[in-house]
Amino acid sequence: MKTVYDFTVKDRQGNDVSLSEYQGKVLLIVNTATGCGFTPHYEPLEAMYAELKEKGFEILDFPCNQFANQAPGSDDEIHDFCTLKFGTEFPQFKKIDVNGETADPLYAFLAAEKPFEGFGKGLKFAALKTFADMNNKKYGDKAYIKWNFTKFLVDREGKVIARFEPTVDMKEVKEAVEAAL
Repeated sequence: MKTVYDFTVKDRQGNDVSLSEYQGKVLLIVNTATGCGFTPHYEPLEAMYAELKEKGFEILDFPCNQFANQAPGSDDEIHDFCTLKFGTEFPQFKKIDVNGETADPLYAFLAAEKPFEGFGKGLKFAALKTFADMNNKKYGDKAYIKWNFTKFLVDREGKVIARFEPTVDMKEVKEAVEAAL
């Protein structure tokens, strides 16, 4: 059975990193952007990381510019923004694509394990769905991720156990992380 540990990704400098290095830890894998309405998620993410990293928790941050060009900077510019504005200390990897023919294989796997089930109910969620659908039309059946700050929770065995769209309250995300720890 395939797990996230079977994948290799690139760090900010372009070096290969086997996700098997994170074996035995609970992971939250997030595609991020610096110019998104959800960018403030960095604050509760960093707070959660600071509180729970000693218990075996890691956040893996993958910047992505596929959603309305909301992460246009270089890897270094994105990293500087996150560390200066939000004090992030969790690992940030090279900017990737999460959709389409150029999607990182890790993200195709994550989405296959936990497919999109919707943004929720209400006017705000309907508006995001409309905007996301327009943006993702170009990716067809390879529109794995619908928007920035989609989060995948991975247990200590490397199995994807939950998917959280950016509209999910961060308190709910934290509760799921704590339960997995």
